[in-house]
Amino acid sequence: MNLNLTRPLACFDLETTGIKVATDRIVEISIVRVSPDGNTKIKTLRINPEMHIPQEVTEIHGITDEDVKDAPKFAEVAHELAQFLENCDLAGFNSNHFDIPLLVEEFLRSGVDFDLKGRRFIDVQNIFHKMEPRNLRAAYKFYCDKELVNAHSAEADTMATYEILLAQLDRYMDAEFTDKKGNVSKPVTNDVKALSEFSHASKNVDLIGHLVYNEKNVEIFNFGKHKGKSVEQVFRDEPSYYDWMMKSEFPLSTKKVLTVIKLRGFNKDSVKLELF
Repeated sequence: MNLNLTRPLACFDLETTGIKVATDRIVEISIVRVSPDGNTKIKTLRINPEMHIPQEVTEIHGITDEDVKDAPKFAEVAHELAQFLENCDLAGFNSNHFDIPLLVEEFLRSGVDFDLKGRRFIDVQNIFHKMEPRNLRAAYKFYCDKELVNAHSAEADTMATYEILLAQLDRYMDAEFTDKKGNVSKPVTNDVKALSEFSHASKNVDLIGHLVYNEKNVEIFNFGKHKGKSVEQVFRDEPSYYDWMMKSEFPLSTKKVLTVIKLRGFNKDSVKLELF
């Protein structure tokens, strides 16, 4: 089945120095850009992360410090990547939780404001885990009846993710899903908006999910001593908590959202929280 697209969809995968969005860096990125007419373009780049790649991480993706010492720094390719991703919805495997926040973090470090407003995010892993709880290798075998060769190579993982997404559309087009409240629907349809909505494990305020919306659509903390409390109310009652978060190792994208909420508390009519 071909994807029903009204604008390009970028399937992408990152290999990194680790799993901390605020401090780790990209060492390889691969993007499959799919146009509405079905044509695809692939861009794969090695990146010099400007930091040591731990041995335990190299054992996973096979990329060493030596492999990337002469590669460009992210800031040197940031505008090229932003242009390649222009007007694209985004898709990946665990991308809502990790790849998209880390990619945005790299853009912000480079002084490139990679705009997410209006984009749709399809997380193939979330669709997969909701319908068939397993990992990427098992997903590729299950949906495509193929063995994943060169797993943890960004390009191999990206192509596998794209093929899985197409196979999910074929398999689940008329499949019913029952949510935690007992509501039954057929959410896997050939529509990027619907797939994006079904991909979200939670209704995040920031990209990584430190802040989420509650049932009343109020931004609340999703971690720590204030978990479940209104962000705006905490900042009013304990202003030092905002200062602590801004000085700590939280992602820049999270700090950007925190600042919008903080400013909105002073003037609710002039500041609107609309980041993605």
